[in-house]
Amino acid sequence: MRKERTDFPVANVRRHLEPGPVVLVSSAWRGETDIMTMGWHTVMEFVPSLVGCIIAAGNHSFELVRRSGECVINLPTTALTDVVVGIGNCSGAEVDKFAKFGLTAVPGQKVKAPLVAECHANFECKLEDDALVERYNFLIFEIVKAHVAPRPKHPQTLHYTGDGVFMVSGKIVSRRRQFRPGML
Repeated sequence: MRKERTDFPVANVRRHLEPGPVVLVSSAWRGETDIMTMGWHTVMEFVPSLVGCIIAAGNHSFELVRRSGECVINLPTTALTDVVVGIGNCSGAEVDKFAKFGLTAVPGQKVKAPLVAECHANFECKLEDDALVERYNFLIFEIVKAHVAPRPKHPQTLHYTGDGVFMVSGKIVSRRRQFRPGML
């Protein structure tokens, strides 16, 4: 059955195509740390594990990430919704976000950027490729160490749809019996 459709502003297609859950990116450079909220990232390769991210040049974290060449991508659950929004609404140039939001900084094992202990997962990253930074603010990171809580197996995560609205990850649908390796 064909669904009726209406014209839609192309500037708002992110509401339908946003690639993944909202994450908190922590960074460090010369004793300064920061955390930023990021909604645009994409898995690019499995081995090595590469993730592409957009970090706006005007963002305080941008300079820390560029200078250090590393960061931690932290995966919050819906329990941290207000923290995610609060971090996104202030600048690390003006406030210590770990202190302001009561977050625990845990030292990384492979990078100097801190992990956010309250997040479900933490992915330590090193900058792999910055060829598209000048033109698109697009950075490609290699995940060099991953830390994931064993439970819940499928945490509820936030997905940004624009205009201050988030969607929560939905129910789990399994098709393992039909799945062929390399299909997706």
